[in-house]
Amino acid sequence: MTLQEKLNQFEKDGFQVIDSIYSSNEINNLLNIINNADTTSDTFRKSTNLFAIRQFLKEVPDTLPIIFNDKLTAIINTLGKNYFSVKSIYFDKPGDSNWFVAYHQDLTISVDNKTDIEGFGPWTVKQNQFAVQPPIDILENIFTIRIHLDDTNEENGALKVIPESHKKKIYRPETIDWNTETEVSCSVSKGGIMLMKPLLLHSSGRTVNDLRRRVIHIEFSNIELPENIKWSERINFSNIELHV
Repeated sequence: MTLQEKLNQFEKDGFQVIDSIYSSNEINNLLNIINNADTTSDTFRKSTNLFAIRQFLKEVPDTLPIIFNDKLTAIINTLGKNYFSVKSIYFDKPGDSNWFVAYHQDLTISVDNKTDIEGFGPWTVKQNQFAVQPPIDILENIFTIRIHLDDTNEENGALKVIPESHKKKIYRPETIDWNTETEVSCSVSKGGIMLMKPLLLHSSGRTVNDLRRRVIHIEFSNIELPENIKWSERINFSNIELHV
């Protein structure tokens, strides 16, 4: 399947796996930068089951020239014009983790402040970070790229998804009809990526093979928000000087 065919399938199914976006050297460089990052910020979370860095691209900016290499930027530009990143998280799920996530949609965006705007809500605030559920057209416009820094399969927390569920707008997990829906497990090789629509129903299971799962999750949009709020993590990746 060609890249364009994969991207066409992504639009239909709401997800797609693309291998070999990053070399072993690029992955090692990313991990070295992450391992040497200052973890004292409030955006860093560490527990027995999970290590996470919120606002990852802002907190660890040295990763930007590696992440936005020629292969990734070509994929983004093929998906549409004038996209920019709006949210980023790094996850490290240890090999002995019993952490899992039930089926859900990603229904919120990260913004710079809380204000009363028609169509936006409910709101949440965590560690001075504001998140809100926006109108459905904004959610439908967003796509996510998950960069896999380890081989990932069903045994160490690969995402499970319900194909085409993103086409059903807000789809409550408790209403899933398993007589008509199909679950797919999305294995991704180290250095590969998974494309996903935030409205796609997805989940992940516990790790059972003692292997880590490290993922960089980045969301993209090309929609401008109302003038009273801004994307809190907006980065125009086209301005980044790439490593060659």
